[in-house]
Amino acid sequence: MDLYPAIDLRAGRCVRLVEGDFGRETVYGDDPLGVARSFAAAGARWIHVVDLDAARSGDPVNRPVVAALAAAVAPLGVAVQTGGGVRTVDDAAALIEAGVARVVVGTAAVENPRLVGELARRWPGQVAVGLDHRGGEVRLRGWTEAGGRSVEELVPEVVAAGATAVIVTDISRDGRLSGPDVEGLDRLVSLTGAPVIASGGVASLQDIRALAAIDGLAGVIAGKAIYEGRLDVAEALGVLA
Repeated sequence: MDLYPAIDLRAGRCVRLVEGDFGRETVYGDDPLGVARSFAAAGARWIHVVDLDAARSGDPVNRPVVAALAAAVAPLGVAVQTGGGVRTVDDAAALIEAGVARVVVGTAAVENPRLVGELARRWPGQVAVGLDHRGGEVRLRGWTEAGGRSVEELVPEVVAAGATAVIVTDISRDGRLSGPDVEGLDRLVSLTGAPVIASGGVASLQDIRALAAIDGLAGVIAGKAIYEGRLDVAEALGVLA
């Protein structure tokens, strides 16, 4: 099980939102490269990056930052997984060319399922799907629109299409430090057998331990808890090891 320390980018800065609300933003600094290097120094092998501007508008304004970040940590043996606004083959290609190890498709994976298969054929093992939900219903376009379908029905579909991992974000818990939905994630993994990466609500080392107990869970993303000093990356990696 892997730990994915998160960097959410908005206007080139490290931020966190509460429940995906752009009006409830906390800025944690304007040096995402420095943050990425600190994660690498703590032993992280993956970093999860989200371009919030692109997720909302489709405009990849933070792509140069993502490229610089990937270049900075690659020599340290750290891979970057990134999403936000990946809606076409060209979007994915630009990120792969920028050094990203895995692209995350969100809205487009729901609206255009064939895209996942096409990307997976071109870049095997380098395509993940992000399914962000509220109450089990998937949300689209930076969580601003209802998707009309459930996570449980979509997870097997995107895996069958070629996704190497599925990032499942519980919007109601994201940025709230309220703890992950351990029971729901356990049920989802048991039901689908999919390589699920959990996101949303992680607040402590105890939460990491609870998620690590889910048989088959592929990984966990942590963001705000790290920035708020509640979760130490090295300690979390030690638990997962």
